[in-house]
Amino acid sequence: MNFTENRNLTRWIFLISSFVIICLILWNTYTFSQHFKAEERNKMEHWTAAYEDYKKYANGEISEINAIAERIVIDSTVTTPLLLLDKADNLISYRNIEEHLISDSIKIKKLKQRLTIENSPLDIDLGGTQKAVLYHGNSPMLNKLKYYPLALLLIITLFSTLAYFFYRSSRIAAQNKLWSGMAKETAHQIGTPLSSLVGWAEILKTENVDPSYIAEIEKDITRLQTITDRFSKIGSIPTLEHHDIVKTTTEAFDYIKSRSSKLINFKLNTPKDNILVNLNVQLFSWTIENLVKNGIDAMKGKGDLSIEITSIRKQIQITISDTGKGIPKQLHKTIFEPGYTSKRRGWGLGLSLAKRIIEDYHNGKIKVLRSEIDNGTTIQITLKQLNV
Repeated sequence: MNFTENRNLTRWIFLISSFVIICLILWNTYTFSQHFKAEERNKMEHWTAAYEDYKKYANGEISEINAIAERIVIDSTVTTPLLLLDKADNLISYRNIEEHLISDSIKIKKLKQRLTIENSPLDIDLGGTQKAVLYHGNSPMLNKLKYYPLALLLIITLFSTLAYFFYRSSRIAAQNKLWSGMAKETAHQIGTPLSSLVGWAEILKTENVDPSYIAEIEKDITRLQTITDRFSKIGSIPTLEHHDIVKTTTEAFDYIKSRSSKLINFKLNTPKDNILVNLNVQLFSWTIENLVKNGIDAMKGKGDLSIEITSIRKQIQITISDTGKGIPKQLHKTIFEPGYTSKRRGWGLGLSLAKRIIEDYHNGKIKVLRSEIDNGTTIQITLKQLNV
């Protein structure tokens, strides 16, 4: 068994053990509260029995009998709310109840209903035709025990949520560090052969080589230099400058268009005026290229792909739409997570990097605006427009 399997097994054992312990605590609390409730009920039954006996064998008024009966069980009912009413709901006696709750018949009726919900009333035979009913509630201790499991669950839920977010944040930070390190290492690895290519291009200029070939080689070298610069910026805070987002988007769009299948119908709809935004041109262009390439892949090289730029209340919205296979609704947020990919090849970093570039570096937003299976997807980027 390897390290990963051992770690997963340990994690499951910990989770199952925690669940079992929590269940045992809750069950023990519930059992104890029910036992405590049964004891309180038993005390109330003794109270009513004592009340009936003194009524039958003692001469005196009901109030005097009530006082004697109360003294017999006074130690066991010091906190339990008691309400003694006759059959006409007239107040005979009460204990452990605030005065304002029995100040009138309406409040007594409401109190009677509440106590009835907590415990079933006990009938008392006062002898002859005289009858009474004892209503009793739960003691403060029993109420605390009743809500203790809920409080415990709340504490456990809050603790689990905090632990989850801490674990998730640590995991995301580790992933970001990994992706940043990989990006910088990639830039470093590309740099060495790129320098060599620049040298070979200069040598070819001295040879009898068609200049058009050298021009194409230099274009690819420039492209590689741009890619290297992009990778080197991942993991560090890029410099943002005032740039025309219409021009930047158009250039990135045209670059992909010139290197894509002729079976794709490209469309670009932008305002005629310049729109200034705080941008890092290289990283933003990378995002546009990634989104356009994803759209092309989703259409399998055939379909309609469009980009539209609009300005709404100082908010710039760039939408990239395709007519590809679409994205299920439950995956609209998942696709931006590191490692997610629907392709057989790839590491699932394109959309994750796009999200980081737009939201972390440019303080914008990126989301799936809409998507339908087999009808295409629209991704929306939102950025703040500069005041000019």
